[in-house]
Amino acid sequence: MSETSTDTGIPLHLSDATLDRFDGDDVVCLVDGEHYPPVTTATLDALESNGAIVSGLVFLGGTEKIENPTAELATTGTTDAAQIYTGKAADGDVLEAIERAILEQDPSFVVDLSDEPVVTYEDRFEIASTILTHGVDYVGADFVFESPEANDVLEQPSLSIIGTGKRIGKTAVGVSIARTMDEEGYDPTMVCMGRGGPPDPVVIDTSERTIDADALIELAERGEHAASDYLEDALLAGVPTVGCRRCGGGMAGNPVASNVVSGAEQTVDLADGFVIMEGSGATMPPVETDARIVLIGAAQPLEHILQYFGQYRVQTSDLAVVTMCEEPLASDEKVRQIEEGITSIAPDLEYLLTTFRPEPGEDVSGRSVFVATTAPESVAPTIETALEEEHGCDVVGLSTNLSNRPKLRADLDEGMGEADVLLTEIKAASIDVAGRYAKENGLEIVFMHNEATPIRGSVDSLDAGVLSLCERTLADRQPEE
Repeated sequence: MSETSTDTGIPLHLSDATLDRFDGDDVVCLVDGEHYPPVTTATLDALESNGAIVSGLVFLGGTEKIENPTAELATTGTTDAAQIYTGKAADGDVLEAIERAILEQDPSFVVDLSDEPVVTYEDRFEIASTILTHGVDYVGADFVFESPEANDVLEQPSLSIIGTGKRIGKTAVGVSIARTMDEEGYDPTMVCMGRGGPPDPVVIDTSERTIDADALIELAERGEHAASDYLEDALLAGVPTVGCRRCGGGMAGNPVASNVVSGAEQTVDLADGFVIMEGSGATMPPVETDARIVLIGAAQPLEHILQYFGQYRVQTSDLAVVTMCEEPLASDEKVRQIEEGITSIAPDLEYLLTTFRPEPGEDVSGRSVFVATTAPESVAPTIETALEEEHGCDVVGLSTNLSNRPKLRADLDEGMGEADVLLTEIKAASIDVAGRYAKENGLEIVFMHNEATPIRGSVDSLDAGVLSLCERTLADRQPEE
């Protein structure tokens, strides 16, 4: 970063790209009492000389060099009109003060002029989540956190499904949500994004096009990713689906590149009812929706759920579904901590704690099956027991290596001999490796869904939570129509 000269004599060490953002826009600045007030006010004047309009100051705390922030931060320069907001950090009032400043001043940016020890790294992520929740960008000396892109292109009522990470069951829950909405007459269309999605958005309507194991294997033989999320959604949910691709994912969920906006635009002529925008891993669809459901994996580290930008994802959602809430993935104590954490950072958020149970797409009773899954090896006994006791099949082999092609091939060679059915999720190498292997060896291929089974929460079931959200969404849109 280079020094930028100002009339105040204090150079700004902000990049040209950052300074270019301040083009007559209102900004709120975060300040503290560890800085001598004339230094802070000189910096505020320097920001204004570079195009910012400082409309508010939020005092974060610190008493080493300041006693009365409201009086001592008042300036005789260009920032006279700035409203000063204060709060007590120990009581969590600082975040409330930041929110008040944003709501009252409506800034384009919040600029952080504070430093340790008043704010820590953890504090700054909490501050960032609070700021981004309001759709405002957060700027500091050597960082910029942008509010994720949200293009307003959907005409129909809509909801998005996002996640706090990968391999937490988001697509499985998305299938269940689409099934419920379809059964209740909401006529959903899904728009999916994936790291292996098509170069141009692809529309799949299972009422017009057959999607089965042979069709997916044919895609794989053409070199396409035949286990992409949009294919799983189309086949298992049985609703119209638009497949898109994306690359990269930012800390707050924005993709680096995608064709998702183009895919969403296709729903104008395709969808009669709700549009479901499904995210990919922790990356969110760059499309504005009426409501949002966040998926959380109980096996994730607590800080990834409740801190960093997990907090942002939770706080901007209308329903939280926590998956994998059972041993050995998550202890009862950890599940309790997640539940308490959610209700602490988002008190009004509806939530549901769940576990997954396998659901074959066809009757497999009396059959000898080889199971292929992305689930952790530690839950293999749970899957085997559920399939045998609830679906009456004989599990003669099971691989948790769908995401590891060499290990999957070894598992298939070792355990497929006694099977007459391959029971597999539509994930990773399920088609190009496991599906091909099954077809070459004369096995029937049956696809497996993972159903989210409720444990407890503020809603009784996934169905109840989703239908309530749909009703609220339609009610909120009523004045516009």
